[in-house]
Amino acid sequence: MTAATILVATWSDGLFVLAGGTLHHELAGQRVRGLASDGHGGTLAITGGNTLRQRGAGGAWTTIATNDVDLACCVAVAEAIYVGTEDARVLRVNPEGQLEPLAGFDVIAGRESWYAGSAVIDGKVVGPPLGIRSITATPDSSVLLANVHVGGIARSTDGGRTWHPTIDIDSDVHEVRAHPDRSGIIMAAAAIGLCSSRDGGATWAVEHDGLHANYCSAVAFAGDDVLVAASSGHFADKGAIYRRPVNRPGPLAAVGGGLPVWIEGIADTSCIAALASTVALADRGGHLYVSADTGRTWSSAAEGLPSPSSVLII
Repeated sequence: MTAATILVATWSDGLFVLAGGTLHHELAGQRVRGLASDGHGGTLAITGGNTLRQRGAGGAWTTIATNDVDLACCVAVAEAIYVGTEDARVLRVNPEGQLEPLAGFDVIAGRESWYAGSAVIDGKVVGPPLGIRSITATPDSSVLLANVHVGGIARSTDGGRTWHPTIDIDSDVHEVRAHPDRSGIIMAAAAIGLCSSRDGGATWAVEHDGLHANYCSAVAFAGDDVLVAASSGHFADKGAIYRRPVNRPGPLAAVGGGLPVWIEGIADTSCIAALASTVALADRGGHLYVSADTGRTWSSAAEGLPSPSSVLII
């Protein structure tokens, strides 16, 4: 079996690729975010703010499309590619290779109530713009979900033609992720805790039993478990990672096995990734932790990385 390759995108200095125990650097000096599998052994990424690119299995980069407004995240669903923007729209790559807006997303009920997240730091209002933080799809491609910050989770069952709101917008969702094998299971990391759905995102339950704080920022599935990052807030100086079995709701337990009790800052949206038995996470302090046994034991794979924007395993 080929060893997993771990990609860490950064907000300011390109992409770091960990393969065979060696870390190498690509796209130095560029802003990279929104890592996603292209479904064919390669990687989708957003570079320079407004360019959707593809990294082939061999590491060669090609440009798919550019956009006037900054792009935030993307997902490949069968042969389609959907992209979320920083002005809270969802686009799709058309047969001509252009990014076309999905008109149904622009008229979703409740859109007028969405708002940008913000906080006051040193007397200044800071925070991300109103935008799409994450997009995911069920493994049978029947349901598409887009996490709006701050606007809840929008749901489509017709390939993005029409959309419907689900969770309350003030849940302040930071990432939504569909289970890679079980079509009904969806999890979301939100400011109110871990949000779970067993009906493809139509309805949600909120849980925070076992967490030291309710603010959850990233979520992923590892083996039979769900992993979630929690902290006291977006700008917290430390956070922790928790887990519970997907099929057995109950208190979340702190992850140990060599992972620090406290990571440095939060693990933000898209900064926990899993594929087969490999799990990787990056914290705001630039530490990369890797597990080869679905998160039971961990080792430090890198430190001092520039601020990470997303992590992907291929």
